[in-house]
Amino acid sequence: METISGRLLSWASILEPSTREQAERTAAMPFVHPYLALMPDAHLGKGATVGSVIPTDGAIIPAAVGVDIGCGMMAVRTQFDAADLTGRDLSVLHGQISRSVPLSAGRYNKAVRPTAEPRVAELRALPGVAQADGAASTWPLQLGSLGSGNHFIEVSLDEQDRVWLFLHSGSRGVGNKLASVHIRRAQERCRALGIELADRDLAYLEEGTPEFDAYLEALRWAQRFAFLNREEMMDRLADQLGRFLGDDVQRLETVNCHHNYTEREHHDGRDVWLSRKGAISARKGQAGLIPGSMGTASYVVSGLGNPAALMSAPHGAGRNHSRTAARRLFSRADLEQRMTGIAWGHSDAFLDEHPDAYKPIDQVMADAADLVEVRHTLRQVVNVKGD
Repeated sequence: METISGRLLSWASILEPSTREQAERTAAMPFVHPYLALMPDAHLGKGATVGSVIPTDGAIIPAAVGVDIGCGMMAVRTQFDAADLTGRDLSVLHGQISRSVPLSAGRYNKAVRPTAEPRVAELRALPGVAQADGAASTWPLQLGSLGSGNHFIEVSLDEQDRVWLFLHSGSRGVGNKLASVHIRRAQERCRALGIELADRDLAYLEEGTPEFDAYLEALRWAQRFAFLNREEMMDRLADQLGRFLGDDVQRLETVNCHHNYTEREHHDGRDVWLSRKGAISARKGQAGLIPGSMGTASYVVSGLGNPAALMSAPHGAGRNHSRTAARRLFSRADLEQRMTGIAWGHSDAFLDEHPDAYKPIDQVMADAADLVEVRHTLRQVVNVKGD
């Protein structure tokens, strides 16, 4: 851990100057208390650094939560092992999953599926649904869809060759639209009050105002949507694996955790709004998930409850190159080689997700040694992504 200043601590051994400068700007906001903690996977983000843990007193920065509210991961350990997959064409399973879960931005279900009906009903009963209806009336059809970018669905093997199901997604188009509405409102409010900001995406909403209350309502609704979205996709993933292997999936271990969200937490002697933008909660003994990138390992972890890190840990490998740079730097042939032995989409669309576009996950995990302990190491044999 490095003390960059009294308001900024860092666990990132790989930290670009622009990322550090962005984190320093966020840490300088007067309501950040006691300091901002940078995780090992920190990289440049919109407004606030991805891989940052931001405790705030009396205010929240909507852009510091991000536009994919509630984004996170879910993993399930099944009763199957590598022997159950041996000799089977995993590209068939890849196709089954791809047909069962809508992939890519803007692609949703044609109708609400029976498994999604009780989840949609729960969301309709929550405060915030009116905002969701106004932002994206198609949100019930979005439940159970993946999205694109670094979102994925994987079938993996752990260190004992046990089969795991693993996925990464968030609140989809409805969460994005809700976040965008409130980021804009925060900017308009700060401008109307004559508040000067080092970055317009550091615009904030003050506790006790109607704007703050409306954002918190939308935030909590979208976080729940994201959690249920992962559950719905996991149901479909388990169903497809069961069909592929001819036996119902038994769920022997389950973890479902956010890494873009805000909660009320107690740190340094006071209650604060803790925003984790690209970070997971890592209280003592708390289960968490830290994915690598395409073709690299992912981890099921247990938190160590490090108070200096605000009980947090990294959410993944963290980008090392922008998507544009990755497309320039890496070739399809190289990506094919890196994905040897994995059933995947075989498309140029995934060049910007090349493993080397991200920080080495081994280094990220080494930097996180005082934040989490590794329980399981997962290696994917099927990787499904949206382009």
